[in-house]
Amino acid sequence: MSRIRGRDTKPELIVRRYLYSRGYRFRKNVKGLPGTPDIVLRKYRVAIFVHGCFWHGHEVDGRIPDSNREFWQEKISRNKERDRRNKEKLLSMGWSVITVWECQLKPAARQRTLSGLEYYLNHNYLRLQKMKPAPRPYVQPCATQDDDSRLAAEPAADYGVSGDGI
Repeated sequence: MSRIRGRDTKPELIVRRYLYSRGYRFRKNVKGLPGTPDIVLRKYRVAIFVHGCFWHGHEVDGRIPDSNREFWQEKISRNKERDRRNKEKLLSMGWSVITVWECQLKPAARQRTLSGLEYYLNHNYLRLQKMKPAPRPYVQPCATQDDDSRLAAEPAADYGVSGDGI
């Protein structure tokens, strides 16, 4: 188990390369957030976890080995509980959390998964923009009749011309 990498795994690289090629800028493995998310997009308030199906107990295709079965069941259940706690903490901090499973990045489903991820990011960004108060437009103060000093135009001038001809 000491040779299992916790960051820069192949599934993470697939997601990061796709996001970068589509113009998204992100931070990776941000230690200041609960669970140290694999990818963090601050502008979109999204934390992305890229989970391996075995290590995080994916119900779809996570399989427990036959040897030392009790140990693996306990370990995977602890991992799942830790993931759940970290997700709840991030949600309470106002972050959106996306979990991308390793099996979703297999060649048959990869494009659908990555397109769905991009779709979610864009809609989450629009949702955040609606929540912000609209900027107040600048309104120039009106000049009153008593205060002509705010006017930019010249005062009316008498040029000595009568109104009946030139």
